[in-house]
Order: sequence, then C-alpha cells, then structure tokens
Amino acid sequence: MAKKITPTETERCIESLIAVFQKYAGQEITNSRNTLSKTEFLRFMNTELASFTQNQDPGVLDRMMKKLDLNCDGQLDFQEFLNLIGGLAQACHASFMASAQTVKKM
Repeated sequence: MAKKITPTETERCIESLIAVFQKYAGQEITNSRNTLSKTEFLRFMNTELASFTQNQDPGVLDRMMKKLDLNCDGQLDFQEFLNLIGGLAQACHASFMASAQTVKKM
C-alpha cells in the first residue's frame, strides 16, 4: 500500500496563493482566467488585503497596479501577482525583524 504523503506547510501556502489568484482572475467576462484586470486587482486588494488598503490614498492601488504591470498590458499575470506577494512578504518580514529588535533592546 502506498504511503499517503501530506503536503508540507510551504506546499499548502503555494496552493493557497494559486487558489486566491484563480479566485479573482477572470471574474470579468472580458478577462482571461490567467490574469487580473484592474477591477479584479482592486477587488483582490480590498478583500484579501483590506488591512493594508483601508488607510491608503485611493491612488495608491492605481500606482501599484501600474508598477506591477511589467508588460504594460493593463492586467497582472501570475508572475506579476507573485511580485506583489513577494514584495509584501519582504515588507512584513522587515517589519517583524524591526519589531523583534525593538523588543530585544527593552
């Protein structure tokens, strides 16, 4: 009998990122299931990252979309989406490290 292999935490995180991208991509009739339109990106940000967006200037999300859209096609493909996730992860990590240093000094 084959031993059932359960996914690791990292594998589950990757599956979650893919699932979240697919949840929002292609919601608009005119958009591909492989990309996020501006509307889909805004919906994703306001739903999945609401704590980040709630105190932001409305233009911030527009600027983020433009910066992330490396091929300037007006949509975010999965790689461009991962650039967002990676950037946010780096910012969170830096914040956690700074907080840990502050606590350590106390």
